[in-house]
Amino acid sequence: MVALVLTQSWCPQWTWMNNYLKDLDSDPEIAVYWVEYDREPFYDEFLTFKEETYGNRQIPYVRYYRNGKLAHESNYIDRNGFLRYLKN
Repeated sequence: MVALVLTQSWCPQWTWMNNYLKDLDSDPEIAVYWVEYDREPFYDEFLTFKEETYGNRQIPYVRYYRNGKLAHESNYIDRNGFLRYLKN
C-alpha cells in the first residue's frame, strides 16, 4: 500500500496531515511519499503537470496505490479516511 501526497509546504492542511502520517512509519505494509513541490526547482512545470494531467487544482492531493495500481484519489483527509482509502 503506497500513498503519494503532492502538496505545497505552506498549506495548513498539509501540516495537519503530515502530523498523522509520521505515525504510520511503523507499519511495514504502508509507504507514504510526498513532494512539497513549491520547494523544488521544477515548481512551475510540476504545477502545470498536476493540474492538467491529474485534473486536480487543490492541495494536498493524494494518490493511493495498491498492488501497483491507482486505487483512489483525494485531497485533504483525516487519518481514518486516509487509512480507509489506502487499505480498501
